[in-house]
Amino acid sequence: MELRLPAPSLVVLVGPSGSGKTTWAAQHFATTEVVSSDALRAIVGAGPDDQTASTAAFGILESIVAERMRRGLTTVIDTLGLNPGNRARWVALAHESKVPAHAIVFDTDPMVCEERNDARDRPIPKTALRRQISQFKRAREVLEDEEFDGIHHEQPVAVVAPPVADAATHRVDDTTSLPRHTFGLLVSRFDWESEMGPTLASIARRAEDAGFRDIWVMDHFRQIRGVGRPWEDIPEAYIALGFIAGVTTTIRLGTLVTGITHRQPVLLGKTLASLDVLSGGRAICGLGIAWDEDEHNAYGIDFPPVPMRYEILEETLQMLPLLWGKGSPEFHGDHIEADELICYPRPVQETIPIMIGGSGERKTLRLVARYGDACNLFGDPERVRHKVEVLQRHCVDIDRDPSNIEVTHLINALAAEDRPALRDRVEHMRDRNTAAERYMKQFNAGTPDDLETLFTGYADAGAGHSIVALPDVALDGSIEAFGDVIARFDSP
Repeated sequence: MELRLPAPSLVVLVGPSGSGKTTWAAQHFATTEVVSSDALRAIVGAGPDDQTASTAAFGILESIVAERMRRGLTTVIDTLGLNPGNRARWVALAHESKVPAHAIVFDTDPMVCEERNDARDRPIPKTALRRQISQFKRAREVLEDEEFDGIHHEQPVAVVAPPVADAATHRVDDTTSLPRHTFGLLVSRFDWESEMGPTLASIARRAEDAGFRDIWVMDHFRQIRGVGRPWEDIPEAYIALGFIAGVTTTIRLGTLVTGITHRQPVLLGKTLASLDVLSGGRAICGLGIAWDEDEHNAYGIDFPPVPMRYEILEETLQMLPLLWGKGSPEFHGDHIEADELICYPRPVQETIPIMIGGSGERKTLRLVARYGDACNLFGDPERVRHKVEVLQRHCVDIDRDPSNIEVTHLINALAAEDRPALRDRVEHMRDRNTAAERYMKQFNAGTPDDLETLFTGYADAGAGHSIVALPDVALDGSIEAFGDVIARFDSP
């Protein structure tokens, strides 16, 4: 089984000469991630076995480890690892930088170590090797009392996005069948080198073919902070969804989410009904209270205080089913007034499902319980689990079955077929000032095995639908690689 460590991690190798540490490190880590005392002796001395250069080599090693920890970079310390003072210092450096520290123990048969040593061009003295073996036995006895975050025997290892590593830690049985889980695709950036229309059409068709149940765009009039720069391209949300509807046949369509201040609520309902009719019943209504005050100011849109925005949201949630229903009822609220709620053609769906975005426990999740068909949450599986429990309590208060509300969550993800392909894709996508570990963490980069584990954690927490944003969505193979993850959850 592969050991998954969170990116970044400090990895301290512990074992005598000939136990296989250097070979193991080369198999599982990039050359730039391994700090080797032998290699440093070769740089400052006459060769890797020049013991007179040890003091200088270890001084450089300490400086390298300290700087890499400060920068939050995965670092493998390839020394004997037998000195408890050295181990304690390295662990302290890691923890000061909030980097987990793991020991890998090479419990190789002493006879094998001796055979490997004898086969070297410059073997160390047998007495020195036997002394190392004795020191290793003592180190093995005290490691459990040291401050390592994990102590592991030699095994295959991969450094992965922290949520993946955490999910792997909590997953009890890899042999059980996977829970039911579905996926949506959020397209949030349009900064493509290719023409926007054909590229968006290709993305939508590929997502449909890959098994995504729905596709989402953000309802913003300019690009938002945290995703891009205000002057980057971003099309109007409902025109984009109408365009996608015209080039696809089955994938569902929604905004994640429309702020209730962005459009007059009755007009928004008419827009959604038209999208539903023209797409053959594929519209989803995503709603939230809006949050980007700068965007509102830039476009001259009123941005009421939070309590008033919640009031408008609740009235909108009450009004929309009436608009989409039969007849032409009137509606009179504190913020929405309509003498005749007329909407023809009516939606194809009996009612367009309403997703409410946000995780506020006192107000938002209460509105979900009372009016919503779905909610959209943020955070790791434990945070999602907590929010689901809060939602369930709100449902109990009004005697509603919580199973009638779909729990979704939003997450970044990047998939590649195997470790080498994943490394290549991360290297291609990251900018030159962003470490691979940081990029992996930001976008939850992983293989299908990694992401299966991650999304199983979300499913177990109560989220039955994951909406993913793929940073490489416009690149060949990106959606298809994630399709391999979808297929695992679709399999019987």
